[in-house]
Amino acid sequence: MDRSDITLERIRTFVRVAERGNLSVVARELNVGQSSITRHMRELEEALGVALLSRTTRRVTLTEEGSRYYANVVQILRLVEQATDEARSAQGAHAGPVRISCTAALGVRHVSRLVFAFQDRHPEISVDLSLTDERIDLIREGVDIALRLGPLADSSMKLRAIGQSQRVLVASPAYLARHGRPTTPEELEGHEGIRMSNIAGSEDLVLERAGDKRYVVPFGGRLQFDHGLASREALAAARGFGPAHIWLVDDLLADGRLETILPDYTPPAVPLNMLIAPERTSIARVRLLVEFLVEELPRIPGIRRSQAEN
Repeated sequence: MDRSDITLERIRTFVRVAERGNLSVVARELNVGQSSITRHMRELEEALGVALLSRTTRRVTLTEEGSRYYANVVQILRLVEQATDEARSAQGAHAGPVRISCTAALGVRHVSRLVFAFQDRHPEISVDLSLTDERIDLIREGVDIALRLGPLADSSMKLRAIGQSQRVLVASPAYLARHGRPTTPEELEGHEGIRMSNIAGSEDLVLERAGDKRYVVPFGGRLQFDHGLASREALAAARGFGPAHIWLVDDLLADGRLETILPDYTPPAVPLNMLIAPERTSIARVRLLVEFLVEELPRIPGIRRSQAEN
């Protein structure tokens, strides 16, 4: 094995191919010809003496050896990037990228605008905002900061509690005119619910009233979605009623396209947390964005700041 052929450039190319699963996609991302990507992969495999990739007409997949090699080198590349960033930070340099993963609807409605404001303050910092409701492997995906709604599984990431996202029951005036306005939780059973299919237990609607018991009402309907922005559209289009984060519908409530129903009964609030890759906390630009978001996120409508952050 000629170790001089195992270069960082070829390793970076291999990691991109492993993650994208397509040579032509990687070639377009790097703005080079596909033949260059193919050559890099061939030279790396020859230097290692093993096949890393299995190629078909449509997709490139990892061999068993390729999977093991990827798991090791992706960590090496992160260490190289971290060492470079720390060296720059020691000189007070903030330039460079920060990657955020955020719950999709919250990202579209509010976090994207916070990113704009942050970059106005720090134009030298680039931000990659990835919007997904899936629980991805943050370390493997190279995410610096993640914003997540709901309970969290055990994580090696550093956690900052941002606050509680308040929710309300809403429906459009047109829906209420056709189906009537419920006055008790029990009266909700005959109504069309707008459900979220990616939330466990969504077949029941849990409501709370100050100083009173919890109410659990069967929650059914002909529409369900796996994206908050789609449920927002359905509510505004008078397709049914449902629980909604205040930040998701604050503008619709303000202009009268939606109304709060059963205002004395509210769905439980949902925790909003920030996760930070531990090895990235020493990077100046990551710290800048963390502190900016900790300050600004509780100003989003319906987010009640955590006591620990007061």
